Amino acid sequence: QVQLVESGGGLVQPGGSLRLCCAASGRIFSISTMGWYRQAPGKQREFLAVITSGASTTYAHSVKGRFTISRDNAKNTGYLQMNSLKPEDTAVYYCKLEIGGMNYWGKGTLVTVSS
Repeated sequence: QVQLVESGGGLVQPGGSLRLCCAASGRIFSISTMGWYRQAPGKQREFLAVITSGASTTYAHSVKGRFTISRDNAKNTGYLQMNSLKPEDTAVYYCKLEIGGMNYWGKGTLVTVSS
C-alpha cells in the first residue's frame, strides 16, 4: 500500500513563496507519475502540474511560470515550488501518484495566501 504525506503548507503573504513536499512510502515512487492538485473551498479539485518518471513536466496555464514541480527519486519525495503566490492560490494542495492505472492520493496540506 502506498502512502503519501504532503507538507510545507502554511500562511504566506501575497507575492511570497512556499515549497510543498510529498513523501511517499513503498518502492514505486521512481516509476510513478506524480502530480499536484488543489481544491479551494466550494470548488472542484484542480490539476496543477505533473512530472513523469522520466522527468517530463506539464503545467496548468494558471500556474505555469510561477510553480515548478520536481522529484527526488532517491528520497521518494516530490516537490512543488510555488512563487509569486496570489490570494486565489489559497486551497488545500494534494499530491497524487499514478502507476498502472492506479491512483494514490495524500490527505493534503493547506496553503493560505493572505496579508
